[in-house]
Amino acid sequence: MEIIPAIDLIDGKSVRLQQGDYDKQVVMPMSAAEAVTYYSQFPQVTRIHVVDLIGATKQAAVEGDTVEVLKSLTDIPLEIGGGIRDLETIDLYDKLGIDYFILGTRAIMDVPWLKEVVAKYPGRIYVGLDCKDEAIYINGWKEASGRYIQEYLDEIADLDIAGIIYTDIYKDGMEAGPNVEKTGQIQRITKHQVVASGGVRSRHDLDALQAQGVNQAIVGKAAQNPSFWEGL
Repeated sequence: MEIIPAIDLIDGKSVRLQQGDYDKQVVMPMSAAEAVTYYSQFPQVTRIHVVDLIGATKQAAVEGDTVEVLKSLTDIPLEIGGGIRDLETIDLYDKLGIDYFILGTRAIMDVPWLKEVVAKYPGRIYVGLDCKDEAIYINGWKEASGRYIQEYLDEIADLDIAGIIYTDIYKDGMEAGPNVEKTGQIQRITKHQVVASGGVRSRHDLDALQAQGVNQAIVGKAAQNPSFWEGL
């Protein structure tokens, strides 16, 4: 099982939200820089997941300076998301050495643009599906897109993307476990690698996901607890 620890940024600080609610944010015990250094010691960590939370709502990347610092602290690949709405922003992150780019809102609503981006950065784009039941949400999880999981996956089936990051919004930040069954279902209906995101707490959750054929998981708050890593 590949573990992808998450660092969510607001004003350069590492925070966690509950169900994407910006009014329910908690500053994490480790700073973003401390977290990158800490996570880099574990062999199960294949990437580190960084999200520009304000960028997601402002529809523009705002944490470039912080991301550049984090990249300098580790040799492990970084993936960045939040507010990426144009190719110029991806080009900027590419110049900073960022390895993978997570696209949400515009990738959901503008598939022709997504195809253009994938053509330039094949194998380096993750598409974020942030969902309540079958409905895909956009703009920092605040708006229903009018799009649904199955029809969207059908539309991007042939694109050379790195994978799909599936988040059950109801589970995110609640420490109640991931939506194992739904994540497994999505993995079975797409050829793309599906990455579980939201609610992962323990080895038990990781084992349950792996039993569904899901071999990568983003882990947020739990990853800052040393007990999470014991016995993995």
